[in-house]
Amino acid sequence: MISIVGMISYDTRFLIALAVFSAILFRIAKISYREISFVLKFIAFFSVLNLLTVYLFAPEYGVTIYGSRHVIFEGIGRYTLTQEQLFYELNLLIKYFVTIPPGLIFILTTNPSELASSIHRVGGSYKIAYAFSLALRYIPDIQEDFRTISKAQQARGNELSKKAALSKRIRGNLTIAIPLIFSSLERIETISSAMELRRFGKKKGRTWLLAKPLKRNDYLALLLVIVLCLIGIYLLRINGGRFYNPFR
Repeated sequence: MISIVGMISYDTRFLIALAVFSAILFRIAKISYREISFVLKFIAFFSVLNLLTVYLFAPEYGVTIYGSRHVIFEGIGRYTLTQEQLFYELNLLIKYFVTIPPGLIFILTTNPSELASSIHRVGGSYKIAYAFSLALRYIPDIQEDFRTISKAQQARGNELSKKAALSKRIRGNLTIAIPLIFSSLERIETISSAMELRRFGKKKGRTWLLAKPLKRNDYLALLLVIVLCLIGIYLLRINGGRFYNPFR
């Protein structure tokens, strides 16, 4: 819910508050950098790529949104840097800090089987619940496989650590990541075939080995998230839309 309200809102004040809240949650979760290093690097690369792409294809989009134009730097042709465009891309950057930490916390602190049973208990299809469970189980496996392959490459003399040049590290990591993604898809196909052979999905319901009842802290967490979402909805009404406009 925090990720969704963070993606919808473009109120910078609210986004900064959510980013701080997400950072606090991330620290409380005590997730080590080693567990998420590959995912963070992957996300950081595509986040920067996304920000650059937004500017390349729509350098005046911020001007269109905020209805004013304050030039910082006169560029070549239509590539002029404005305060409005910079402010819009700043909001996009903050959104990454809002949406990514809760997602990583959810993935790394949630038992996949408990998640599947919970989805089923609130009325969701157990087939969908099982799909979520399998997806969560695969992410740590892919990370560990990536680290293993990377160390094997370095043992063969292909330097991929911080000692190597950035361009070489990017090329090296891509040569590992792309085959790893395809091999993971093949593994998923194998599991799907095995589940079909065991007649998975024949019946409408199923029992679960792991299931936990909601406790006081769970209700407090839900209440806090609901309050944050209501604040986001209230700001949408005050701002007259999704965007907070400081240029008025």
